[in-house]
Amino acid sequence: MKSNAKLKGKDLINIGIYAAIYCVIMTAVAMLGFIPIMMPMLCALVPLVGGIPMMLFMTKVDKFGMITIYSMIVGLFLWITGMGYWPFIFGIVFGLIADLIAKSGNYKSAAKTICSYAVFCLVIFGNFIPLFMNAETYFATRQSFGEEYINTLSDIMSRTWIAPLLIVACLVCGAIGGLIGKSLLKKHFVKAGIA
Repeated sequence: MKSNAKLKGKDLINIGIYAAIYCVIMTAVAMLGFIPIMMPMLCALVPLVGGIPMMLFMTKVDKFGMITIYSMIVGLFLWITGMGYWPFIFGIVFGLIADLIAKSGNYKSAAKTICSYAVFCLVIFGNFIPLFMNAETYFATRQSFGEEYINTLSDIMSRTWIAPLLIVACLVCGAIGGLIGKSLLKKHFVKAGIA
């Protein structure tokens, strides 16, 4: 079975290219985070906009490990760019789960591909863990944003319902982003034999 084969150079190149595209798009969308109210909205916007490149990547996936490595690269990128190590940990955990979901459909099920992407989107939630665990330390590294920004964002993120809402936003908007990507990339899905 092809999906049980070892990863080859071509697979690693695809992972690198598509992960880089996703990171660029994610960074562009994340610029909205400079507006405090938009920071939690990143759990909706990144999965929606990122659905197109991710669904294109999914048409290249036919081996276990490809989604996990992709997810780890995205998490590592977030860590390196100052979001802490939680996105990398989430990248390992939810990348592996996303890979298992896609594999359960032999990488040919559109529904499982979309579900896989929705779970992958929880990597974005990893960015917010420091805000919930130790907000003082998080904001200490962002003093240059100004006191008004810190106070507004702190007020938004301190609400008890925000964490579950962000998790749901990642999953739901990931599924919607996946559906949008699939509908825009019909020809690629047909060519890859994903139905």
